[in-house]
Amino acid sequence: MGICSEEKRILIEEVGLHLEGSHKLTPLASRIYAIMILSSEEGFSFEEIMEITQASKSSVSTNISLLVQLNYVEFYTKTGDRKRYFRGTNNYLKLTLEEYFQDIEKDLKLVKKINKFNKVNNPTKFVENESMGVIFQEYLAIQKENLKKTIEKMKAFQNQDKSL
Repeated sequence: MGICSEEKRILIEEVGLHLEGSHKLTPLASRIYAIMILSSEEGFSFEEIMEITQASKSSVSTNISLLVQLNYVEFYTKTGDRKRYFRGTNNYLKLTLEEYFQDIEKDLKLVKKINKFNKVNNPTKFVENESMGVIFQEYLAIQKENLKKTIEKMKAFQNQDKSL
């Protein structure tokens, strides 16, 4: 158990709980991903992940496969070593914002439909509540634009980093 300090274990649990809710990951996948986020670029071997999580080989394997599929985690090998090592892909923040962007787009489309429907079918309600619907629609449009700009900055930074 010397791989993880008590402070890190507590933070892994806290980050894991957040990831579980926000990214709809399984509890173990969330903890494994939290480990990757809180660790150096070196990553961990499969056995080290099993030791840290205290989970079975099949559970760790299933959840690492899920994280690799989602592009949250990648694996690599070291020269002369047959083991696979796992680390975060450095996409966490960008992927999170892209998920928020997609959610905002869905919300914005839905709010526009609701406003349009109420304008035609519930004119009294629309007149009474128009400002609230319009304010919310404007908020979503601003959030969408802000997310788009931020994602573009992150992509530019990642591309700049790769060209060095």
